[in-house]
Amino acid sequence: MKVGVLTGGGDCPGLNAVIRAVVRAAYQKKWEVVGFRHGWKGIVKNEQMKLDLSAVSGVLPRGGTILGTSRTNPYKDPKMLESLKQTFKDEKLDALVAIGGEDTLGVANKLAQEGLPVVGVPKTIDNDLNATDYTFGFDTAVNIATECIDRLHTTAESHDRVMVTEIMGRHAGWITLHAGLAGGADFILLPEFAVSVDEVCDVIRKRHQRGKTFSIVAVSEGAKVEGLGEVLQTQEKDAFGHVRLGGIGQTLSKIIEEKTGFETRYTVLGHIQRGGSPTAFDRVLGTRFGVKAIELVEQKKWGYMVSLKGVDITSVKIQDAVGQLKVVSKELYDMARIFFG
Repeated sequence: MKVGVLTGGGDCPGLNAVIRAVVRAAYQKKWEVVGFRHGWKGIVKNEQMKLDLSAVSGVLPRGGTILGTSRTNPYKDPKMLESLKQTFKDEKLDALVAIGGEDTLGVANKLAQEGLPVVGVPKTIDNDLNATDYTFGFDTAVNIATECIDRLHTTAESHDRVMVTEIMGRHAGWITLHAGLAGGADFILLPEFAVSVDEVCDVIRKRHQRGKTFSIVAVSEGAKVEGLGEVLQTQEKDAFGHVRLGGIGQTLSKIIEEKTGFETRYTVLGHIQRGGSPTAFDRVLGTRFGVKAIELVEQKKWGYMVSLKGVDITSVKIQDAVGQLKVVSKELYDMARIFFG
């Protein structure tokens, strides 16, 4: 068997753990593994690297991906799609393991429906993929964001300031919710539920009235705030039609200071959440996903992806994961609101 591997979309802690596990599991079966560089772009251009035991030695604790990544959509250009299929033929690939989020797996699903031997591994720090309880990278991102909020507490308290922390999350606020709860944020704003700035300011004022001199506000980059539209870095869109979000923390902090009179600062965590060494949880989850992916290849379960259900690693159809995003429920957000203020 000859198995190809690629990583697409945003980089993510734990990707190398998956790659390593795929190679080690395939090695047990005496299969050949090749890695395609920079996501779908690598298989379109047939840019590859040999993945053997030597290539994955020592990569377990490393963040990012040794294969590189990109946001390439081969379905935007018929020539790219044809080149991709030609690479399958030229390299005599028996299977492809596509590691990625909604966009990468969306391409994998289409290819599988066209009859190509593709299996998927879900990857996103946002934890917004359906059909799996958790994705690797999420735990690391939450831990990093939580540590940042912890650090902001001390400087906010020292200067009697309101600190607004902008956290990743385009359509789903899982990182912001978990980090906000773990870090003791005084208000959490998510993409799923619109709130008004006045509500945020009321909470901050009430804290001051009872003697608190500082407040921490955690906000997802795609949070819905009444009266504000999407706050964008640029109007340009990527290959999958996504705009680049960013700036809501700055906008929100300015409004809070104007309305409350309290000195307010903002911090954008940005790519810090995606970088660095993965947590033990993400290393283990990525490893289990990689081993399961080779099982799916052996079973020829094309169009399926690995999935975490409870404590068990299972498999589901890729189409069940990419049809609709997994978002924070109202019940969970209402629970978090108990701790606002």
